[in-house]
Amino acid sequence: MSKIKPLADYLLIEPLQKETTLPSGIVIPDTAKEKPQEGRVVEVGPGKRDEDGKRMEMEIKVGDRVMYKKWGGTEVKVEGKEMLLVKEEDVLAIVEE
Repeated sequence: MSKIKPLADYLLIEPLQKETTLPSGIVIPDTAKEKPQEGRVVEVGPGKRDEDGKRMEMEIKVGDRVMYKKWGGTEVKVEGKEMLLVKEEDVLAIVEE
């Protein structure tokens, strides 16, 4: 899908958008929304290297739904979509569905 292949222990995450209409029918404008802290992993780097130069395997896989730090990651646009490049250490949890 993407043309970006993360390096080392970086992940490419597509943020999941929250509902923009409240149950009462009130629509929340984009300017009032908080940044999402949950997303789906689109690409995974090969993992960082340890002190001996051996590659450390990534715990997170493509397709995982994850929660990440609120201000973590670097925003990038891929094929017109807003995505995030996030270090594996900035991922707080894998959300089981």
